[in-house]
Amino acid sequence: MSIPGPGGQGLQLTPFRGLRYVAERVGSLAAVTSPPYDVVVRPEGLRELETADPYNIVRLILPQAGTPEARHRQAAETLRRWQADGVLAPDPEPALYVYEQRDGPALQRGLIGALRLSPREEGIVLPHEEVMPHVVEDRADLMRATAAHLEPLLLAYRGNGNGNGNGNGNGTSGNEPDEPSGSGAAGPGTGGAARVIERTILREPLLSTTTEDGVDHHLWRVTNPADLVAVSTDLRHHQALIADGHHRWATYLRLREERREPGPWDFGLVLLVDTARYPLRVRAIHRLLRRLSPEEALPAVRRAFRVRTVDGPLPRALETLAEAAEAARAEPGAPNAFLLAGGGRFHLLDRPDPELLARTVPDGRPEAWRTLDATVLHHTLLDHLWHVPDTPEHIGYLHDPTAAVEQAERLGGTVVLMHPVREDVVHELARQGIAMPHKSTSFGPKPATGLVLRSLTLG
Repeated sequence: MSIPGPGGQGLQLTPFRGLRYVAERVGSLAAVTSPPYDVVVRPEGLRELETADPYNIVRLILPQAGTPEARHRQAAETLRRWQADGVLAPDPEPALYVYEQRDGPALQRGLIGALRLSPREEGIVLPHEEVMPHVVEDRADLMRATAAHLEPLLLAYRGNGNGNGNGNGNGTSGNEPDEPSGSGAAGPGTGGAARVIERTILREPLLSTTTEDGVDHHLWRVTNPADLVAVSTDLRHHQALIADGHHRWATYLRLREERREPGPWDFGLVLLVDTARYPLRVRAIHRLLRRLSPEEALPAVRRAFRVRTVDGPLPRALETLAEAAEAARAEPGAPNAFLLAGGGRFHLLDRPDPELLARTVPDGRPEAWRTLDATVLHHTLLDHLWHVPDTPEHIGYLHDPTAAVEQAERLGGTVVLMHPVREDVVHELARQGIAMPHKSTSFGPKPATGLVLRSLTLG
């Protein structure tokens, strides 16, 4: 995605003094990292991270206390203490950071930096999902308290590199037609940012670690003035899609608007990935209906969908959903399919009643938005048939289908398992300025939290 015209400002990624763990003060770099805050949803997962190392980053991104105010105050106090004790220390000079993730044949590389914030109307950073106000408020309170960006957003742009790398190596990325798949190693590109990355990775990494999931992480610093100019010159012609982190982006914008004077709040911590070289994976985010049992959910949908019991276990049921989703997309007027799980059984929902969809899905949006699974789920199923309010007490959003089913069984609730949205649909709606329902997609691989932080108080 490029900004038209030679004078476009485009993406402005600036160096910053990264705040990083001092390796000698922690058990291991892997033990202090965490997935992004919104992926750590299971209580047992949170406890596992907290016990992995007393300095695990989860104590900052998901502090545990009795009230929101106490949680945010605790995170701020913890961050100050860790810096005073030398657990976290700033790098000596501002830098951009080349970040590499390698999972077997899957490879992703990008640049971590402080991105100048731009309003949506400038068309430089394109969101594609709506946000939940209570989440933005919570993240804003945490950022105010800590005066820090604790984890980067994931932004995707299409640079000038030769698109002969497949960033996931497993064929699940939703690539656009001009992005052939390969072995996972991106070839030399023509863009300045690509050349800087390829030169930088020839040096010894600043840090290397392998997390529990088997993913290798490497980080390099970029401080050479010529390299920084090359990156800046390249990126200013491009725009980016928010792949992961809509709530944090909305939080960045809110906190910037609170300040009249220019300063560090004018920038946000991001990981910028060139998807022409390293295509992202697109996965679904599933809905856990905590207070709706399958016995209540199924009778209501039988009037509006074809409902069939399907065989387990979960991987087999998900294959059935994928097959049904592909078949549904080929049928005009009936592109939706969902998998309901709960009570030890799986039920496939497809072929929704077109008249019901016409009545319940709002008009005035493109057909691609009106036929999204997330649109139909929220407007037809949740609002009209099940009357489930979209509040944390009623709905949980989970990336891991296994965790979602386990929680549904434990709570006696129902989980709606989704099929991923095609990446081209996401890009097209974003270009039109149309926001998808919140939590419609999960792009990845996501950066590990804890490798580099951005303090807004550092010079």
